[in-house]
Amino acid sequence: MNRRAALFAPILLPLAACASGGQATSNRPPASDSSRQGVDGLLVGHRLMEAGEYELALKAYLRAAAEQGINVDVLSALGSANLALGRLGQAEKLLRRALEADPAFVPALNNLGCVLMEMGKAGEARVVFQQAFALDSGQSDSIRENLRLAIARTENTVYTEEKKAFSLVRRGNGNYVLLSQL
Repeated sequence: MNRRAALFAPILLPLAACASGGQATSNRPPASDSSRQGVDGLLVGHRLMEAGEYELALKAYLRAAAEQGINVDVLSALGSANLALGRLGQAEKLLRRALEADPAFVPALNNLGCVLMEMGKAGEARVVFQQAFALDSGQSDSIRENLRLAIARTENTVYTEEKKAFSLVRRGNGNYVLLSQL
């Protein structure tokens, strides 16, 4: 019996020190101060988006949604983060919900236009960018550039499709044949 006690004594003594409030309790983190306000989740999320940390930004925006509730700013921010992560379907739904709450919210319009462009819906994106451009009074360079790209894509799609569908082949001296891929 004494031999067993001698074997377990090195294990039991440190455990007893922890339970008695000895050295191990000084490693506890300090208690949180609930009287102080934390940093706004939207602000943190915006800074993380600028840094390219889209997944962390999405978590910060979700925290803002829990703290503030679901509002236009939060919905637009969540849509922007999902757009940056390539989750186009989720981004579209969130941005459309934001625009239901406030149809004149320019950042949501711009981001919805970007989603639609990525989805290949250049015509609808053009209309959305035109709304954003009008509401912004043409002050934002990024909206102007997005609108320009949307207009270019909608006007060039017919020519691009025709260009891909036909080819000109030379047959002999001065004879050309127009071939179709139909």
